[in-house]
Amino acid sequence: MNGEAAQKMAVDPPVRKVNPFANTGKKITMEKPWLEKYRPKKLIDVCGNRETVERLKVLAKHGNMPNLILAGPPGTGKTTSIHCLAMEMLGDSYKNAVLEMNASDDRGIEVVRNKIKGFAKRKVALPQGRHKIIILDEADSMTPSAQQALRRTMELNSSTTRFALACNISSKIIEPIQSRCAILRYTRLPQLEILKRVKQVMQFENIVNYTEDGLEAILFVAEGDMRTALNALQSTYAGFERITHETVFKVCDQPHPKTLASILELCAEHQFRKAYTLMRKILNEGYSTIDVVQTLFRVMKFMEVIEEKKKLQWIRDLGNCHMGNAEGLDSHLQIYGLLARFCQHDRPVR
Repeated sequence: MNGEAAQKMAVDPPVRKVNPFANTGKKITMEKPWLEKYRPKKLIDVCGNRETVERLKVLAKHGNMPNLILAGPPGTGKTTSIHCLAMEMLGDSYKNAVLEMNASDDRGIEVVRNKIKGFAKRKVALPQGRHKIIILDEADSMTPSAQQALRRTMELNSSTTRFALACNISSKIIEPIQSRCAILRYTRLPQLEILKRVKQVMQFENIVNYTEDGLEAILFVAEGDMRTALNALQSTYAGFERITHETVFKVCDQPHPKTLASILELCAEHQFRKAYTLMRKILNEGYSTIDVVQTLFRVMKFMEVIEEKKKLQWIRDLGNCHMGNAEGLDSHLQIYGLLARFCQHDRPVR
């Protein structure tokens, strides 16, 4: 480089490209989902299903884990529980001694023959009396042929490997596998447990702009599912920076329960035209008929202004409408006909 060029660079330094987001005044971060950020690492922190979790604590203490089937609704802590059990049993060997496969992975017979069997035969340094663990999440989606192949793999590698199968419906697991496993049942989480964990997360995230109605809306949307509750909380706060009744239902995209409760009250008073007008407004907003039917049922269960006999009749009509929707009869006319049947019950004869 000659002297003139060097002198020019000293006078005119090279122009740097400016990041357009650098000086916006707002910190840009890639936030982890709160579901993963606050996922329990120990069994003592798992919410709900106390009896089942206590049995897992005993297994973690003694280390003699059998093959397990964890069955129950989604979002109740099945996969989290088995990961916590594996962490407490294996310690530092957890990363090398645990294989997790989800429904997003290919789970045909070739995977069982190759990947699962290969992991089961692999030698891993473990604490005394411990075993490798293979976690098969959503195992009820495995093909029957893959389950048959898995049965033999469980037998041949029983001295070194334990299997934990998480599923929603245990009856979809073939009988030979069920007979080789201890079955643990999970139920939907109580609302108090979900509320407690939601308030913990809000405290950790310094969320102070919320109302009690907003928390009730999250519990209504969650319906015993912790995953849904935390996702609804994070989505609502990210979109509106406040947790209220209105913002939660805007994000979760469900018909507003108060509007549906008003419709049911009008039906109880045999005012079909007013009920029809409100329902038409809801359906014109784009909600599907199946969403309306499911939310109607959840609202109806807790309405005290409707007597029990009438409520049972309405639930029967609602069930017939739901069955029709599932079979393809999902037009708005089905919902209007449902309201007409509601209004017809116990109507005074003129």
